[in-house]
Amino acid sequence: MGESFYERVIEIIKSIPEGKVATYGEIADYAGNRRAARQVSYILNSSWEKHNLPWHRVINSKGGISLNPNRGYELQKKLLKMEGIIFDENDRIDLKCFQWFPE
Repeated sequence: MGESFYERVIEIIKSIPEGKVATYGEIADYAGNRRAARQVSYILNSSWEKHNLPWHRVINSKGGISLNPNRGYELQKKLLKMEGIIFDENDRIDLKCFQWFPE
């Protein structure tokens, strides 16, 4: 695996299929550094447009959206709902149902 952590994160995020989500920590773990969730967040925020990433499919470990209201929260929720993802009364996603596991 000669790719950098950055490159692995980009490829993993690109792989998240429609109707599924992954957490920052899971992506970090899959990319080889389980303690690098904040790095995943930075990579996603700085590179989503350049690499056309499905940024909206990345959520926090509690099954929630990390973006603040009026700072992308509403758009992310709308995009996820359009893919069939359901939120509970606390605006959380059931990870048992919608969590993505790479092959």
